[in-house]
Amino acid sequence: MTKEKKKREFPHTYVIIFSIIVVAAILTWIVPGGEFSRETKLVNGIAREVVVPGSFQQVDNQPQSWQVFTSIFKGMKRTYDIIFYILMIGGAFWIMNESKALDVAIYSFLNFTKKLERFKPLKMIGVNNLVIALIMICFSFFGAVIGMSEETIAFVVIFVPLSISMGYDSIVGVSMCFLGAGLGFAGALLNPFTIGIAQGLSGVQLFTGIEYRFVIWIVINAIGIGYVLRYAHKIKKDPTKSPVYNEDDYWRKKGAEEVNGSKNKADRNAWGVFTALSAVFIVASIFNPITKMAIGNSTITAPIIPVAAAIWIVSGILALRHSVQMLIVNILFFTILFLIIGVMGYEWYIMEIATLFLVMGIVSGVAFGKNANQIARLFIEGAKDIMSAALVVGLASGIVVVLEQGKVIDTLLNSSANAMQGYGKLTSVGIMYVFYNLLNIIIASGSAKAALTIPLMAQFSDLIGISRQATVTIYQVGGGFTNLASPTSGVMVGVLSIARVPYNKWLRWFLPLLLILIVVGFLLLIPTVYMKLSGF
Repeated sequence: MTKEKKKREFPHTYVIIFSIIVVAAILTWIVPGGEFSRETKLVNGIAREVVVPGSFQQVDNQPQSWQVFTSIFKGMKRTYDIIFYILMIGGAFWIMNESKALDVAIYSFLNFTKKLERFKPLKMIGVNNLVIALIMICFSFFGAVIGMSEETIAFVVIFVPLSISMGYDSIVGVSMCFLGAGLGFAGALLNPFTIGIAQGLSGVQLFTGIEYRFVIWIVINAIGIGYVLRYAHKIKKDPTKSPVYNEDDYWRKKGAEEVNGSKNKADRNAWGVFTALSAVFIVASIFNPITKMAIGNSTITAPIIPVAAAIWIVSGILALRHSVQMLIVNILFFTILFLIIGVMGYEWYIMEIATLFLVMGIVSGVAFGKNANQIARLFIEGAKDIMSAALVVGLASGIVVVLEQGKVIDTLLNSSANAMQGYGKLTSVGIMYVFYNLLNIIIASGSAKAALTIPLMAQFSDLIGISRQATVTIYQVGGGFTNLASPTSGVMVGVLSIARVPYNKWLRWFLPLLLILIVVGFLLLIPTVYMKLSGF
């Protein structure tokens, strides 16, 4: 009797990342130690620590052994803000989901899109295709303008259930927000965290060259959105062809409860929440009558909070007349609106955004009639459900910790820079482009890559005769694509863990698109060397 061959199981995300930590530790025994001197520079009004070009010197390396285990603790300590952000997001949305408000909103949205199909032009295009494309463009715009990245984690629990309700899968849901923002991040128009820092460090006038970057942004989005729509069409025809069909059972079961008849009439709790929030918005309007919104190097000054407060009051009353669920959906909408206002107008980051979503969860629970103990229990359940996604972010950060402790990260950087010398312009551009694509495996942060490499690369571009603007563009495009597949990216592993998409299945789906984007990205860099472009 022949034994059935046991199916080989793909390693868990934790196993993959820990294996990379071990490889990084092995490198600390092989690669000679080295360090650059660093100095603090004022870049666009913000003090940043940057590498001093030509300051590299050899030092004794520090081989890592048992430190592979302490690096996990240090990695979690380093990324504590994102870890707590994920936990607070999970807890807040779990409270909100108790009301079934998102289910009501999704089914209402789907009913609305079905009505639109009676218009022939929309039916020919496909309403669902239009929805996917518009959502991706929206996230891509924010990725390109404000560097939206970590924020996409919060949207996974909205767009994955929406995608599955539309007849697609969790990969399409992840693509709507995470991939959309990633495409925008790679084709950055005015992103202050990448373009702003890189141009500031290279001495290029801030946010110049936007005309050609806009071309890059359009081409990248056309390819990415086209790829997703083609895949979505296939899954719509036969959902079982989805590589995550079994994993999506979690989301299908979660949304299996029929929401028809689950709309609750707004009671005094809901009216009390509406009144309290209205009072908060009015006070905020008095103290912040005018908001200055930064968009790249430009600013828009307008009474944004007073206008938002007025819209809140009108829309809140209409929502309350419908149901308590619609009020909670309205709270979610204004949470997202104030996230944008906060980031662009008041320089909010992880702490403020996490707090905003926490408040959203609490007031949603109160509006639905939950008491303090029930809200606390729901928050704990949500945080527990998402704990795996939060921990993997800290684990991924352990890779960089090992390389830094081993004193080899600067050696790898210096060796890469030296390897580019002695080639022609186009070959050097290609090597720089490959370098930035590979660097994502070690350093996921766009601003950290800029601070570490641009002072060197800007001077190198002078030596080979290409413009510093071209070098910034190489950094921008090369630093964007592989971040969407790198297991060291805390945002990516966080998004996939929340969506319950196994890393190997995401990689298998995304790899063809990644290769296309890398090739097209290189072709888009050629005009920066051989053509006269505005700002180059």
